[in-house]
Amino acid sequence: MNAYDHYKELVITYRRHLHAHPELSFEEYETAKYIHSILADMQNCRVVHLTETSTVAVFNEGQGKKIGLRADIDALSVEEECDHLEFKSQNKGKMHACGHDGHTAVLLGAAHYFNDHHDQLMNEIHCIFQHAEELIPGGAREMVATHYFDDFDFIYGHHLWSIMDTGLIDIKAGPASANSDLYELTVQGRGGHASQPHLCVDPVVIGSQFVAAIQTITSRQMDPYDSAVISNTVFQAGVIGAENVIPDKVVLKGSVRTTTDETRNLIERQLERMIASMCDMYGASYDFKYHRGYDAVHNDEKLTERVRDIAESLYPERVVSEPPMMGGEDFSAFSNIVPSGYTFIGAGLEDPSARYPHHHPRFEIDEDSFKVGFEMFINVAERVFNE
Repeated sequence: MNAYDHYKELVITYRRHLHAHPELSFEEYETAKYIHSILADMQNCRVVHLTETSTVAVFNEGQGKKIGLRADIDALSVEEECDHLEFKSQNKGKMHACGHDGHTAVLLGAAHYFNDHHDQLMNEIHCIFQHAEELIPGGAREMVATHYFDDFDFIYGHHLWSIMDTGLIDIKAGPASANSDLYELTVQGRGGHASQPHLCVDPVVIGSQFVAAIQTITSRQMDPYDSAVISNTVFQAGVIGAENVIPDKVVLKGSVRTTTDETRNLIERQLERMIASMCDMYGASYDFKYHRGYDAVHNDEKLTERVRDIAESLYPERVVSEPPMMGGEDFSAFSNIVPSGYTFIGAGLEDPSARYPHHHPRFEIDEDSFKVGFEMFINVAERVFNE
């Protein structure tokens, strides 16, 4: 019997309970209690609470290398539309729309395995049930601030990926996700009558030029082989019903995704240079703020190759290497301090037309992917340093 077969029913039960009872970032009190209640019954486990809603389960303490296995536990502010699921969210306006319920359930299953095989373990294993991945500044940063992880030899995590075929494993050295930043801008002009623009300083014109111009940063100021996305997602000006009025200000906000510090610094610098130049030309003023969010996850080169070797031994010809994900991931707080590895595990439904992206109200994952996640957790823990 495959090791996962022994724990499969438990893993699916855990996942469906968690899916039905989602909690938002920094509010995962019942989720943390549920995780603790399962771990408390494991005789060979020491439970640590680094924050109010995070949990760490420690096995084989004091032996071998210190290895962390991370799963995130929080949900999103999304109203679920998967009415066909018997375990649909029971908490209005909240949904596990990113697979964190699967991550947590699979790591709980792995914890059962470590508890049952504690006398065979060669390394000290820490199962990290991390809160608040979805909300900047992120739970990982809070946990890292306790210095609990400073001397770890390796921390591994993975993401169940709804848009990739079940059975595939995406492993890449170097950047695995993007720096995830935000900007906000207010342009202050001088309003007036729409028939007399010469007497006004029109902030709509300035804002429009800014939205168009920022795309030249990626197309004309960056190496074409670098990855970056600038998306202006908010443009607010004027009042409906006052179409004959030029407003006096416009508010713009947006998102910036990059994979290197050099590109991140370039875009932050150039965004403000552009708006400063435009406002100076028209006689407007501005207020610009750039908020750095999650850093990019950087996979340790050497140990990621070990993870790849392990994955290929388990699933020959099923390991791929896709470009970095341009979304944010607060696992970067771990990869910033110790050697780390983060992979993506295919969890797409068999019918491609039924697949929806992460954070969508109809998001689903294939529970068959849990076997891959389980086997990666236990094999990385047992083999990454011991072959």
